[in-house]
Amino acid sequence: QVQLVESGGGSVQAGGSLRLSCAASEFTGRRHCMGWFRQAPGKEREGVASIYTGLTTYYVDSVKGRFTISLGNDESTLYLQMDSLKPEDTAMYYCAAGENDYCFYTKATIRSDHYTYWGQGTQVTVSS
Repeated sequence: QVQLVESGGGSVQAGGSLRLSCAASEFTGRRHCMGWFRQAPGKEREGVASIYTGLTTYYVDSVKGRFTISLGNDESTLYLQMDSLKPEDTAMYYCAAGENDYCFYTKATIRSDHYTYWGQGTQVTVSS
């Protein structure tokens, strides 16, 4: 059974950095799509970044140049390095995995319905 467990969230001041991790069991990112989503209170869940077969990456415009998604050498740990954080980045962040290649075709349009497995989320709070 696939399980995703996020860690690394916390509170940081604007301009700071955080690194989120997602440990996946029974799933290898080298074959499929993995992604990071976020949801702020009162807002819809938003796709932030995705990675296809551990190599090709996509980002939503609002985080491009500030966030970096990567797959660990074990092929089952997903990372999100977040730099130059802004208060508007405050949200619950979720790791997701899908046994498909949809992210390769949708690119920067990161859709939650393309992912089957989800973590429980980790909170990121950025203060001004």
